[in-house]
Amino acid sequence: MLFRAEVQQRISYTFKSAALLERALTHKSYANENKVVLHNERLEFLGDSVLNLVVSEYLMKFCPFSSEGDLSRLRAAIVSEPALAEVARKIGLGTYLLLGKGEELTGGRNKDSLLADSLEALIAAVYLDAGMDATRSLTLNLFQDKINTHCIQGASSDYKTKLQEYCQERLKQLPEYRVVSKTGPDHQREYVVEVFLTGGIQGQGTGKSKKEAQQQAAKHALAKLCGGTLS
Repeated sequence: MLFRAEVQQRISYTFKSAALLERALTHKSYANENKVVLHNERLEFLGDSVLNLVVSEYLMKFCPFSSEGDLSRLRAAIVSEPALAEVARKIGLGTYLLLGKGEELTGGRNKDSLLADSLEALIAAVYLDAGMDATRSLTLNLFQDKINTHCIQGASSDYKTKLQEYCQERLKQLPEYRVVSKTGPDHQREYVVEVFLTGGIQGQGTGKSKKEAQQQAAKHALAKLCGGTLS
């Protein structure tokens, strides 16, 4: 089927077993109407566990400044139904689903619940087809922006403290802040601060005070060190 090639292109993964891909995209309503034995419901169950494991593993490694409670909240946000549905829409997954007539008529291709479940099924299919390494690569590719956004947003607004904790734990050194410029009259100062680590500039920030500029520099350094981007 043509849709198989398109789906694989969108997720940058080629299945060894086309049957696994087709099963991941087959909703129960289609199976019931067309007397198909296998559908994606059981794959959803497995995909949920695999997704949680991959995200948990990533957060443990790249959000060392987050507590256990923070990590749980971050993971819950990343693997929530709306978040999964958003990722599914990004790759156009709804277009390729095999749905029964009832689901088709009621807008099933754009339902959050159906899209989220189908994405979990797709992740499980990759896991069964190629194992954990391929699944981890696929999942992080699909969820990277969302993970990084939540990881950075999950940090306390005291970015200097968080950066210091990160550096002490992982780099065994402390960040150094330098004021590189100060402009404007006394009542309207603007400071530019850079933070140095591992022999180079890791972040730059601006603010109406040195403290504010340092916080912004630390925030951007955290984003860089965690592989994220800030808007």
